[in-house]
Amino acid sequence: MARLLILSDSGESPIPTIWLLPHTIVVAEISPNAVASHGETDAIILDGVVNLVAARSLANLLNNAHVHTPIVLAIAESSLPAIDSTWGVTDFLTPAMSLAEVDARIRLAVATRHADTSTTISHSGVRVDEASFQAHAGSRALDLTFKEFELLRFLVANPGRVFSREQLLSEVWGYDYFGGTRTVDVHVRRLRAKLGDHESVVGTVRNVGYRFAPSGGGEA
Repeated sequence: MARLLILSDSGESPIPTIWLLPHTIVVAEISPNAVASHGETDAIILDGVVNLVAARSLANLLNNAHVHTPIVLAIAESSLPAIDSTWGVTDFLTPAMSLAEVDARIRLAVATRHADTSTTISHSGVRVDEASFQAHAGSRALDLTFKEFELLRFLVANPGRVFSREQLLSEVWGYDYFGGTRTVDVHVRRLRAKLGDHESVVGTVRNVGYRFAPSGGGEA
């Protein structure tokens, strides 16, 4: 039995027969926050039947964020010619598929997750699990928003490297983000507050930006 997270603008499953399978199924809005708030799942099903643009956008975002949970796209048969390798999905389902085919595709997608190697990165007492969206400072679990998690993940994965606010905005928020670099400072401040005794690992490099500073020391 798998744990499936269905993300849909309609609040319903785009694949009617999926309810006949013996899986634990949760349906939520199609947003990054829904992925973060529902924790570890075996597969994510994106509803591209109702909103194909939103499904593709979220699939790209999750891939850029190095989310290793299999992503299955639910799509109308008429939209199949639009899919290619740039969508970053593991497989697809259509509403007209038989129960047997839906079951087989989900089983194969879930199998790719369990074949993956560890997605945990850690440094200087901070541990980030990319697959489950969980982060710890020492033995303490951190209650992070999606962007706080992504910022911490990116910094921990690049210890010692200095990144300008513009670089962080591009890497974490993406090229299509229209806000200013001030949002980076705000998220760093909030992240440090949640890190508590480990706050010094996020160091400031004066007139440049930020780095994950394993040796501690808040400002250089």
